Amino acid sequence: MKQLLILSGKGGTGKTTIASAFIKLSGAKVYADCDVDAPNLHLLMVQQDVPQIFDYYALPKAKIDSDKCIECDRCRQNCKFDAIFQNEFYFVDEFACEGCGVCELVCPVSAITFHQASAGDLILYKNDKRVFSTAQLKMGSGTSGKLVTEVKKQMQTAAINTEFAIIDGSPGIGCPVIASLSGVDMVLIVAEPSLSGISDMERIIKTAKQFKTKIAVCVNKFDTNYENTNLIEQFCQEKNISFVGKIPFDHLVVKAVNNGQTIVDIECLAGRAVIAVYERLITLFNKYNNKGENRND
Repeated sequence: MKQLLILSGKGGTGKTTIASAFIKLSGAKVYADCDVDAPNLHLLMVQQDVPQIFDYYALPKAKIDSDKCIECDRCRQNCKFDAIFQNEFYFVDEFACEGCGVCELVCPVSAITFHQASAGDLILYKNDKRVFSTAQLKMGSGTSGKLVTEVKKQMQTAAINTEFAIIDGSPGIGCPVIASLSGVDMVLIVAEPSLSGISDMERIIKTAKQFKTKIAVCVNKFDTNYENTNLIEQFCQEKNISFVGKIPFDHLVVKAVNNGQTIVDIECLAGRAVIAVYERLITLFNKYNNKGENRND
């Protein structure tokens, strides 16, 4: 199964808006939302089926048995994350606990044990026609990269016989993005024509190149800054990166999203531009994957 990943170096560039439009245009039967900290693809790709929800367990959390505790204070003194407190009894703040195990090691009476704690929900929508894999990390939980890996595994395991999948990735360049990039065939980077947007685009391109994945770039809301849009095009040309188009700022996009529609469900300038970007991108995607030329220099 070939996988197209859509990323952005920062939040708010319109990545999910474009991903949902691509899913609609391609008729993709398999897709995933890997932005596990703040998933929102489900708001545009409305599901009629009841989802299967599974607990996601990440790092174990410490727990202090007050009946065994002799209040020696060694656990609190040695906790580098300041996760242990004392009121009437010693207790662990699960939001601060990183599961390192030092407190258990230094406790002289074995009053501290570790238990599995749910860090989020792994969610799967599946029927005879399509598979949608996503997840929601709980507030304050870590290991988002591991949860992204589980989302992709769930998508691949549950996938109907299909040759193509679209993945809506996370913003930034951190662990969830790295996990999203692993194993994909091509990545579209949605850039924003601002100074911070250019910097973020360069960082995510550098990250994607480490995976030797074919890269393409488009600019969203290009007409908010023509000068920076030109800089992005020049950068892509100099680095031999495919530039697949520009999408204008369009007030009707907000209307469509608020109605739970993709921007290709309505007649608007941005929707027409996204169709053009999709057509260029899918041509490149098929070219590189059919010929095996799916690597950047």
